[in-house]
Amino acid sequence: AGMIAKTATNPLERIKMLSQTGDGKTTNVLLLYRNILQKEGIMGLWAGNGANLLRVFPAKAVVFSSNDVYKQVLKRTFSSCASPQHEPALPGYLAFCAGGMSGMSASLLTYPLDFARGRISGKLAKSCGTKQYRGIVHTLSLTIKDEGLLAVYKGITPTLLGAMPYEGIKFGTVGVLEVLYPASPGDDLPLRKMWFGGMGGVMAGLLTYPNDTVRRMLQIQGSRGTHTQFTGYWDCVKQLYQQEGGIPRFYRGITINLIRMAPNTAIQFYSYELLKQLSSDLL
Repeated sequence: AGMIAKTATNPLERIKMLSQTGDGKTTNVLLLYRNILQKEGIMGLWAGNGANLLRVFPAKAVVFSSNDVYKQVLKRTFSSCASPQHEPALPGYLAFCAGGMSGMSASLLTYPLDFARGRISGKLAKSCGTKQYRGIVHTLSLTIKDEGLLAVYKGITPTLLGAMPYEGIKFGTVGVLEVLYPASPGDDLPLRKMWFGGMGGVMAGLLTYPNDTVRRMLQIQGSRGTHTQFTGYWDCVKQLYQQEGGIPRFYRGITINLIRMAPNTAIQFYSYELLKQLSSDLL
C-alpha cells in the first residue's frame, strides 16, 4: 500500500523537498518542475523513489501492522474506555498513541534509507547534468567516506520527534472519524478508509511540516555542494529563522505537500484495507 502511494506521488514529493532544502534555488512549483526536467530529464521526478520504496516497504509494513498491535494492546489495557455498546473503534487519544508509537518504531528500523532518499531527492543535478548522489549504495558509501559512519543518522532526532505526532495525528484523525461516523452494514470499508486517511494525512502534514523542514536540512548538511552547517536541532531552527526569512522559511513547499498528502495517505489506507480484506478472504 505504501509503495503504491509513494510511487504515484513521488514527483510532488521531489518538488516539495527541493523547496525545503533550497537546492532548487526557487520555491516556484512550475520553475522547479522545469529545472528538474532540464537537468535530470523526466526520470528526475522520481529521483530517490528507489530508496523510498526500499524504505517504505518495511516502514509502512511496520507502521500499519504495529499500529494494529498497539491498538489491541491499548484497547486491552484501557478496556474501561470502551462504550457500553462495545464500539469497536479505539478512542481518538488512544489511536493517536498507537499511531505515534508505530511511527517511531518504523523510523528507528529504516532511517539510513530515509537519509539516502533525503540526499538524493533534496539535491538537484548541476547544470551539466552531473548528480552528486546516484542511488542508495552510492549515497551511503559516499557519505560514510566523506563524513563517517554516524553521518547516515543525521536528522534522526527530528525524525523521531516528528514520527510520534505525524503518525499519531494521521491515525488519530482516522480513529476520531471512525467514532464520529461509524460504519453501517454494506459500507465499502476501503473507500471509507480512503476518505478518512486522506483527511488524516492533510492534518498531519500541516501540523508537523516545520519539523520536517528541519529534518531535511539536517540530512543534507555536510553533503557535497552544501556549505551550511548546524551543530544540532535547535541551531538549525535558529539559523533558518534568523537568516532565511523567519517563520515562513519553515513552510516552504507546504502547498505542494498538502496536495501530495491527501492522495498519498488516501491511497495508503485504501490499499491497506483492500489488501487486508483480500488476504483475510484467502485465509
